[in-house]
Amino acid sequence: MMRARILLLVGAFAFLGGCTDHGDKAETQAPIRPVLTQVAEPSDTITLGPFAGTIEPRYQAQLGFQIPGRMVARDVTVGDLVKKGQRLAALDTIVTRFDLTRAEADLADARAQAENAEAAEARTRRLMTGNSVSQATLDQAVARRDTARARVDQAMASLQKARDQMGYTELKAEFDGVVTQRLAEVGQVLSAGQGVVTVARPDVREAVVDIPEAYVGALPPDCRFTVALQSAPELTTTGRVREIAPLAEAGTRSKRIRIALDDPGPAFRLGATIDVALANKVRRRFLLPPSALLEEGDRRSVWVVAPDGKSVTRRDVTVAEDRDRADQGRIAVIDGLQAGDRVVVAGVHSLKDGQPVRLTDDAV
Repeated sequence: MMRARILLLVGAFAFLGGCTDHGDKAETQAPIRPVLTQVAEPSDTITLGPFAGTIEPRYQAQLGFQIPGRMVARDVTVGDLVKKGQRLAALDTIVTRFDLTRAEADLADARAQAENAEAAEARTRRLMTGNSVSQATLDQAVARRDTARARVDQAMASLQKARDQMGYTELKAEFDGVVTQRLAEVGQVLSAGQGVVTVARPDVREAVVDIPEAYVGALPPDCRFTVALQSAPELTTTGRVREIAPLAEAGTRSKRIRIALDDPGPAFRLGATIDVALANKVRRRFLLPPSALLEEGDRRSVWVVAPDGKSVTRRDVTVAEDRDRADQGRIAVIDGLQAGDRVVVAGVHSLKDGQPVRLTDDAV
């Protein structure tokens, strides 16, 4: 009986010892952590954009009548091709015709008054030779003659102005172009200078695009943009920045940039919608999200997943200090990674060297 009890106690101690060893091993074994990763891919270019824009003319003018009046005709509409000197619109000529008739009558009256004053001055001068009138009377006759001549000149100028205003009742094209905007309708009473149509020169075209103000400062000098049609992306051309708006748009904080195109084809017609992008050559780099970087003092490193995908290794890297705004907030690793390395991009502070991991379905 005593021997059976001893054997029972020995077995119990052995069982408890085995449980203790298994628990220690479970406590020392690191847990398997799911990780989100990204495959490191090298890049030697930074692409800015694409940004949507339109093809617009460099030279265009908003044309209007030089005198007020009621518009009675508009001969063109949007999209029409016009030639220099072609009539675009016309005003009612009743009032201007009355002004012309009045100016002609005023000139006839002024000429009659001038002839009478000259005849009176001649008679007074003959009487002066016979001492029949005083010098003062002669001076008055000369003054009236000069005044009458001045009134003739004034009437002639008024007549010329009335004739010019008759010509101003017709709006004509100043150059060959295409109508891009219609601003007034027949029957509308217009003020002097009010826009009627906008005419553009289609021979000189450029791309107009709004770019966020934060990217404008990142544009390299003498950069060359690639411009592609949205309706036919395979049709592209290039261009250089010609003008940058000095002020940003208040709502979007973007600046309007006008790009002079290099030999655009006929498909790049006015009003076409385009995509504008800039590819800038830089040092070979790997772009990663900032959450992938582990910083301890001056040491910078990332966690790289082993080829079998079951563990991670800490690897020191060199990060470019001059971050380009075109990187869109990502860090640029210029040394320490190889193409195809799978880098952990989330939870880097909870990992240890050699720790088992499991790739999640979100791994890229």
